[in-house]
Amino acid sequence: MPTDFLSRLQQAPVLCDGAMGTLLYAKGIFINRCYDELNLSQPELIRGIHTEYLNAGAEIIETNTFGANSFRLGRHSLADKTHQINMAGAKNARDAVALKKGSNALVAGSIGPIGVRMEPLGKIAKDEVRAAFQEQAAALAEGGVDLFILETFGYLEEIHQAILACRAAAPNVPLVALVTIDEESNCLDGSSPETFGAKLTEWGADVIGCNCSVGPVAMLDAIERVRAVTSLPLAAQPNAGMPRSIEGRNIYLCSPEYMASYARKF
Repeated sequence: MPTDFLSRLQQAPVLCDGAMGTLLYAKGIFINRCYDELNLSQPELIRGIHTEYLNAGAEIIETNTFGANSFRLGRHSLADKTHQINMAGAKNARDAVALKKGSNALVAGSIGPIGVRMEPLGKIAKDEVRAAFQEQAAALAEGGVDLFILETFGYLEEIHQAILACRAAAPNVPLVALVTIDEESNCLDGSSPETFGAKLTEWGADVIGCNCSVGPVAMLDAIERVRAVTSLPLAAQPNAGMPRSIEGRNIYLCSPEYMASYARKF
């Protein structure tokens, strides 16, 4: 596999890894912890999850930095460690690839929303949001990521600020821009696939698509509609959908086989 991400996309689909937080929780890390800080305090745990995904065949692994921006880290009094946590996240992923014999997987720097409302819906100014994303992106780039993945954004203006920040911090690092959608295939701000597909293309992302959301069915509809408005490569990273209450238990109905069938459809 060529090390250049965009060249690789010209050859065939690329398989990414899956959730990080889900596996950390399954391994006994309570949800009141700052999962991003584990890059510093439990790097072997993070490297182990990366290795599990590499062993399963992932060609791209994402850093454990989804919430590693100063706003989210500030909730845990860790805003001053933003650079350190992101650098460690990149290192843990790079080390996992290096230790995996024969692996030439790529490392993607994961960047998620700031977790608070920005203007005009909230009090946080756009330049503050952009500065937070730029700080995170700069640290990930310094740590040696091969690409950025902006993921689970529900509001187009916020991901716009993230794109601007990444381009300012590391203009030569490829950029994947992903939004999250509802059962009608729209973003949380009401933007349709036709709207967010055109906007993300206009704003200069290299790859666009959807992640997380409400499962693979709605995402397939959204991706098909996005394809009609852009020629860019597309990305689809659905979760297992929303759990259903069956006899008092919350159960996810998406089996691994069901998800695999949709991987082929994507």
